Amino acid sequence: MENLINIQSLMSAIIFSLLGCAVFAVAFKVIDLLTPNDMWNEILEEHNNALAIVIGSVAIGIAIIISASIRG
Repeated sequence: MENLINIQSLMSAIIFSLLGCAVFAVAFKVIDLLTPNDMWNEILEEHNNALAIVIGSVAIGIAIIISASIRG
């Protein structure tokens, strides 16, 4: 019976996923440090929906860039 899961491909996927998450976290923290106000306070306490939409868009953009770079 054939091996249904290629271990090398599985390990590559896990490593790239962890690497992508780490790069995403660092990039998101840099964006947080570059904003003049406390981003989480503005979103949660002040209910700034516009900032939440912008931060969500930035997160999606960073994720797309990381995904494209991993695919090569």
